[in-house]
Amino acid sequence: MHLRAGDVLQRGQGSHDRSATVGALPLGRKVRSRGRRVARRERSTAAGGEGGGAGRGARRRGGLELGAGRTGGSLLRIERYAPSATNRPKPPTKLSLPPRIGLCRLRAHAPPMASSLVSRPHLPPRPVPAATLASTFRARVAAGGLGGLGVAAGVRCQAQAAGDLDSHYMRRCVELARKAAGHTSPNPMVGCVIVRDGRVVGEGFHPKAGQPHAEVFALRDAGDFSENATAYVSLEPCNHYGRTPPCTEALINAKVKEVVVGMTDPNPIVASKGIEKLQGAGIDVRVGVEEALCRRLNEAYIHRMLTGKAFATLRATLSMNGIVTNQIGKGADQSGGYYSQLMKEYDGVIISSDLAKMSTLPVSHEAGANQPQYIIIAQGESSRLHIPSLSKEHASKAIVLADSPVTVEPAGVEVAVLRQVDLDSILQLLAQRGLCSVLVDFREAGESFASLLNDFQEDKLVQKVVLELLPVWLASEGLNNLAFGGRQSFPLKNVEYRDVNGCMLLEGYVDV
Repeated sequence: MHLRAGDVLQRGQGSHDRSATVGALPLGRKVRSRGRRVARRERSTAAGGEGGGAGRGARRRGGLELGAGRTGGSLLRIERYAPSATNRPKPPTKLSLPPRIGLCRLRAHAPPMASSLVSRPHLPPRPVPAATLASTFRARVAAGGLGGLGVAAGVRCQAQAAGDLDSHYMRRCVELARKAAGHTSPNPMVGCVIVRDGRVVGEGFHPKAGQPHAEVFALRDAGDFSENATAYVSLEPCNHYGRTPPCTEALINAKVKEVVVGMTDPNPIVASKGIEKLQGAGIDVRVGVEEALCRRLNEAYIHRMLTGKAFATLRATLSMNGIVTNQIGKGADQSGGYYSQLMKEYDGVIISSDLAKMSTLPVSHEAGANQPQYIIIAQGESSRLHIPSLSKEHASKAIVLADSPVTVEPAGVEVAVLRQVDLDSILQLLAQRGLCSVLVDFREAGESFASLLNDFQEDKLVQKVVLELLPVWLASEGLNNLAFGGRQSFPLKNVEYRDVNGCMLLEGYVDV
């Protein structure tokens, strides 16, 4: 039997009706046109009917007419398929759903989804309004869509979508806050996003100590759109007068309807008082969105508030055979290099007097970087210390900590004589001076400098370790290793590593 593309099969009137029959087809044979099935053989469900579709039990599907035919008929009539405008196949309906809606846990016996899901970027710049997403989803469920999923599944998915939007805006707050890395101490880094009807209408971050806080900049950016909006802020808004007015008053005066907070402020002056003030003004407050990320952002500020000491990170470079070297990896101190970024992020860097005398002081080459404070350890020095790479213009950026009086060149460098030069005293002094974080750079380190780090794990003095492993094997006349830290072994937590220009960089936290 020869069939042409586009033909439709219809049950014939009987085995002897040959007016349009070209041959007999076995049961189950299908006719396809351009890869699309347009008809199929169906078994009769009703007896009788003499017409090829005009008999009893006849049904219509678009331009295809199926007849009951005779029960024993095995021949098919071929007619030209002419689809009308009303029965032309329609493209599948696309259903706009919240991000990650497809990850909702569904019952195992639920039938397949009737509609395709529209994929979305993980962090869309301007997300679809939450109200629109929710209403679309509710309408779909009410219409019996989503394969008959229950209302409970819809509620779970809506809650997950709302949580995803909250996380997105809070991550944006952290991204904004990081723009001021190295500039805000003793204040924390804070970012704020104002959202109204699912659209970002204002953004801001705290640029430096003494400047307005993130909420103030975001509200200014939003203007009148702040009314009935939701404010996302990575740290609890302050409720006290300092160098700037309280942020809680700015939010209340702007008539925001809700505030989403990443974490509470460990500063005892604030410590949930800002949240209570907002709630007392009738503003809904939610706390703890992306809290781990927000705490990581301000880990140094939190540590200083809780301990009264600066957050300390030990940095060293090792060869493949474990020898400490004074050199750093290729490009590490250039713009974009890890060392240059550390110099931007940390408030201060502790170095030995030998390093200060022999090489240039470490600097950051990142755009807009605030160069760190140089803390130079001078133990057992003679009465004079010359720092050739330090200019008079930058003399105020350095402080020499010594165990006896010493004269420093160039003039203008501050000298502090300590009764005992140990890391605990140094970290307390730096915290009192407003430094939240400090990098202990272990280069050109003699025995006196290494002695600062004895028992740093038991005394909880170092919170983080950064090690750079160079692909070289160094010759050494004697032992040269990091033989300090404590009398017992201890693991590092949350260790991360990456390849940097052929070197391996490892970062981990001391388990304290």
